[in-house]
Amino acid sequence: MTADRPLSPARRLLSSLAWACAVPVLFVLGAWLAQYPHGLIVVGVIVALAAWAVAAILAGGIWHRAGAAVVISCSGLALTLFAGPGLYELYMKALGTPAPATVAKVEDRHNRRGADLYCTVVEPTGEQHVVSEQENCDDHFTSLQRVTLRKDPLGLLDPRLPDGPDHPPLSVTVQIAAGLFVLTGATMFYAGRRRRPERRPVRTA
Repeated sequence: MTADRPLSPARRLLSSLAWACAVPVLFVLGAWLAQYPHGLIVVGVIVALAAWAVAAILAGGIWHRAGAAVVISCSGLALTLFAGPGLYELYMKALGTPAPATVAKVEDRHNRRGADLYCTVVEPTGEQHVVSEQENCDDHFTSLQRVTLRKDPLGLLDPRLPDGPDHPPLSVTVQIAAGLFVLTGATMFYAGRRRRPERRPVRTA
């Protein structure tokens, strides 16, 4: 029995390039969807985990590049942690509508993960928002403090409070996410280009 016909160099190049683009994009898509409330966070997690599973199986199981699969798994999951908050912050700072508001209260809500901070803010119109640490609620905010919210012009994302004194610069988050994106894509491309064919025993008559 003869072995499967290997891919031509051109097809291998195109296949590797396609997966190198698709996998990090799917990680970023999952990270972005996880920023949305009302159940889309679950969709985002599913997309990110699906990208992780596909990349690990393809690179490690089909292409037989275990080392590359480990790198892609680690860098891809790290990419979701930085890309989601980074894109959310970049979007709100660039396109968010500023709205004056007053902090009504800051409270700790203990749950299984520990203490989570929630800030209740009220606009002059009387509209009230409860934002979490994901939307920049921090213990440096105090009751009756005046703040400027950034509101999603599409009305889909929760409003975002201004940065606190300990908040890392946006440029750092974007640079880390960009580096992880390139690392994930480049490793996927390397695994595809250097894939090892499956070795099957040769059957004799």
